[in-house]
Amino acid sequence: MSKPDKNSGPKRLKRKEYEKELRGLQARLCLLQEWVKRKGRRIVIVFEGRDAAGKGGMIKAITERVSPRVFRVVALPAPSDREKSQTYMQRFMPHLPAAGEIVIFDRSWYNRAGVEHVMGFCTKEQHKSFLELCPMVERFIVETDGGIQLIKIWLEVSDREQARRFEARIDDPLRQWKLSPMDLPSRAKWFEYSRARDMMLEATDTEAAPWHILHSDDKRRARLNCIRHILDTVPHKEVSRKAVKLPMREMDHAYDDQATLEHRKFVRQVY
Repeated sequence: MSKPDKNSGPKRLKRKEYEKELRGLQARLCLLQEWVKRKGRRIVIVFEGRDAAGKGGMIKAITERVSPRVFRVVALPAPSDREKSQTYMQRFMPHLPAAGEIVIFDRSWYNRAGVEHVMGFCTKEQHKSFLELCPMVERFIVETDGGIQLIKIWLEVSDREQARRFEARIDDPLRQWKLSPMDLPSRAKWFEYSRARDMMLEATDTEAAPWHILHSDDKRRARLNCIRHILDTVPHKEVSRKAVKLPMREMDHAYDDQATLEHRKFVRQVY
């Protein structure tokens, strides 16, 4: 498959077209959700990428129409002193899915291959050890005890687009909260992150747990392509459901249930 032309591409999707396509794909995610519950499947989706690659918006598009009891998002904070003393991947294991769950990692154990390595939060020996052990641990996750399907997606944002998004965060008060202490240093260390990405892919893009690269400069197209990729990667069928009929209200104990609220405090209706 040929690589997309960085200097040209399809026109930006209009909002109406994007929302129509998104709604259809989100409806299919609801069908996938029912199938996962019925079959007791266990699925992990790992999103990685540079800062401002679009992980948050991607995860929101996937999860906004499905049940949080099935699609569970895990975004772990920095490790505690106790967790730092554990085997590196140990703190992620309790968050792996039970039967009927899809767990989405917004950042994952791959922090060690990216930000921790580039910013000097781990030693070179720890980084090397991670790259050697990670494929073995992932193979264990995928193949042991019925197996967990592991979907790994790298969001690839261009230098120009990352700069544009950072500048938007700086200027827009509604986005300034997105600026993390790591954002500005990550701009300065663009090529260090590129080398870290290349090393990670070389070591951990395996047959048991392959990586898929998703160009994310165009957020709308990236979200649609990502959801379709997930749907295509998890073979599933529509699950039959019993017909639902809304029951009538029982009137044996009927009373004016609004009158009893008249002396209560109400929220002021400004709008």
